[in-house]
Amino acid sequence: MSKQIQAIRGMNDCLPTQSPVWQYLESTIRQLVASYGYQEIRMPIVESTDLFKRSIGEVTDIVEKEMYTFDDRNGDSLTLRPEGTASCVRAGNQHGLLYNQQQRLWYMGPMFRHERPQKGRYRQFHQFGVEVFGLQGPDIDAEVIMLTARLWKQLGMASDVTLELNSLGSNEARANYKAALVTYLEARIDKLDEDCKRRLYTNPLRVLDSKNPDVQAAITDAPSLLDYLDDDSAQHFKGLCERLTDLGISYRVNPRLVRGLDYYNRTVFEWVTNSLGAQGTVCAGGRYDGLVEQLGGKATPAVGFALGMERLVLILEQMDIQARLPQAADVYVTAMGEQAEILAARVCEQLRDSIDGLRVLMHCGGGNFKKQMKRADVSGARFAVIIGDQEAESGQLGLKDLRVQEQQVSVSVEELIERLKKQ
Repeated sequence: MSKQIQAIRGMNDCLPTQSPVWQYLESTIRQLVASYGYQEIRMPIVESTDLFKRSIGEVTDIVEKEMYTFDDRNGDSLTLRPEGTASCVRAGNQHGLLYNQQQRLWYMGPMFRHERPQKGRYRQFHQFGVEVFGLQGPDIDAEVIMLTARLWKQLGMASDVTLELNSLGSNEARANYKAALVTYLEARIDKLDEDCKRRLYTNPLRVLDSKNPDVQAAITDAPSLLDYLDDDSAQHFKGLCERLTDLGISYRVNPRLVRGLDYYNRTVFEWVTNSLGAQGTVCAGGRYDGLVEQLGGKATPAVGFALGMERLVLILEQMDIQARLPQAADVYVTAMGEQAEILAARVCEQLRDSIDGLRVLMHCGGGNFKKQMKRADVSGARFAVIIGDQEAESGQLGLKDLRVQEQQVSVSVEELIERLKKQ
């Protein structure tokens, strides 16, 4: 026997028992963004490697360690997208969607990073993201956060997540802060691990994001970003906080929050949870006003976020949401005998023609009455339609409510359709 081929480590199958949770999450998201007037954009999975080097930053974990990069047959360097914002900006620039325009966009799909697989962190993972272009005030920052807060409510997990906020300020303010931070860290260089030492002069803000307990202890008294904000950024952040308070959205200002991508400025935020162990961030984003110009477009203010769908699925699976999930079928049609099987196929098509969205599962493969009724029950269907050769001859079908203790009744096809329409 030849050896079975397995899925690549960190790239997982979604089985039929798991897909209802995904479908529930995806449909909730689609309805939510539609209620805010956002439009969907779909970008390719493979992009030019230079796109991510220029946007994310060459001295980042993603570019240095995690990207799936390869040369194609033409010798071009291509990368499986590790995140969606850069691709969205590239698409907006390429198709003339951004300059002097306002766009509220969203996307959903797979991303790829070569990380050590663990709970809530995979090499192929899925993100839902929102990107807004052409609006620069704190009102739109508040709206994208408000959208995420409403998602937690709709999913029933508002009590499981906490909002953290910070401001990175303008490029000039951040440069002044970086200089002060480097001076502080240089005096404690013996407390830094090798990763932080390497980043000290190239990307010192990432030291603040270190998960190493020794490094965290060393930066306890580090300068705060908020003390270096320019006046415009400070007013912007104040305006955002006031709006969130007015909306009743609780938050915590975290001056150590910097995000892992180089393109952010001003507002940054994360929604974090204690439900997933070490992988605490379920949604993150902020402002990136310089990225459109950095990638070849005209200067355009922008703000957005992305959330990891696998992490939300894990939280949903810990909750009792079965009543919210779609079953495989509403109606299960049994058939015992050759004439019954012919009639069953015709009845199934009549039901689908007559009732939009009705999920009809037809029994195939024969079997006795007891076996077929057991399959009907396991399917999750509310009703079983029972057809034997006797029913095929008389035109009267058996109808049984599988979830209520009631007697089976005989109905014509027309009566069956009417009864199901009323449910």
